[in-house]
Amino acid sequence: MSVRPLPLPLPRRALLLAALPLPVRAAATELRFPADFGAHPRQAIEWWYLTGLLSDLDGGPPRFGYQLTFFRIPGPAADDHPSGLAARQLLLGHVALSDLGARRQRHAQRLMRGLPGAVYTTVGDCRVKLRDWLLQRRGTSYRAAFTGPGFSLDLEVLTPLPPLLQGEAGLSRKGPQPEQFSFYYSRPQLTGAATLEVDGRKLALGAKGWLDHEWSDNVLGDAVGWDWLGVNLDDGRALTLFQLRHADGRRSFAGGSLRTPGQPDRSFAPQEVQMTPLRHWTSPATGARWPVEWRLQSPAGEMRLAAFFDEQEIDARRSSGLVYWEGAARLFDTSNRPLGAGYLELTGYVGKLPLP
Repeated sequence: MSVRPLPLPLPRRALLLAALPLPVRAAATELRFPADFGAHPRQAIEWWYLTGLLSDLDGGPPRFGYQLTFFRIPGPAADDHPSGLAARQLLLGHVALSDLGARRQRHAQRLMRGLPGAVYTTVGDCRVKLRDWLLQRRGTSYRAAFTGPGFSLDLEVLTPLPPLLQGEAGLSRKGPQPEQFSFYYSRPQLTGAATLEVDGRKLALGAKGWLDHEWSDNVLGDAVGWDWLGVNLDDGRALTLFQLRHADGRRSFAGGSLRTPGQPDRSFAPQEVQMTPLRHWTSPATGARWPVEWRLQSPAGEMRLAAFFDEQEIDARRSSGLVYWEGAARLFDTSNRPLGAGYLELTGYVGKLPLP
């Protein structure tokens, strides 16, 4: 039996996302592992997000950037629907590969109902499957496998470090209202190896990565989108910064964190974070104007973040209703010395996100 995406037209998908239930604050806010590596099907939205860079095994500059994102949302079918094929949960997937030398990005998207053995998330630990797209935790490592136009990637990355709990012990505030928060942790400084097949060529590469896992009932409030970055620094630190924006461009909230080897993790208050666009790129496909270079100010110091290349826009309107910019970026100090690399994500520049 072939597995087909749900035949939902775009406006209905956007309406489904926007009409998710109003927030109910959880009675317990302490994250518990390994259970919280797994799915939280009663939450309005949840996502796992793995990004990183691929280099030659003997080192050298990055050659490719990669992205694998899974979104889980409640489906239109009731939890007690008698059919095993009922759409109780929907799973959306976005994947991308950025060729840093050729300055070319390839991406793909999927939207499917949960189906036993083929499309599912797992409660209790991280195992997410969308046909042949996979993310799975095994001890201190994560395995990911996915395909896209002209490429397939299989990688395993690991970290001996505990999860980085974002915000207040994993409760990451997204606005001034008490109900505006997500549960959020990261696994930065992932390292490992990958096999990439692209246009018929098979490459063995070293892999670095960053994993985010977040779930919420109320992410945006009156904001239209966010600017976010996660960067693995060459000295072992890991920097997260984000800000949410109103429709007129004003900032509605901000935050972030810094992990430094041998020191306690540090979360940032909104007033400690400043993200200032330095350069924009206008997409010829959508007309969106994306800020692809930034001046960053935080307790980690003043820095500059710049995209490896501009054309890393992702048009995912056929699955999630989103157009966003997601791409590999480099971090520099004020003297233009390289500090590290990671990913920049920009949303809400093509209409408000259809999220709760």
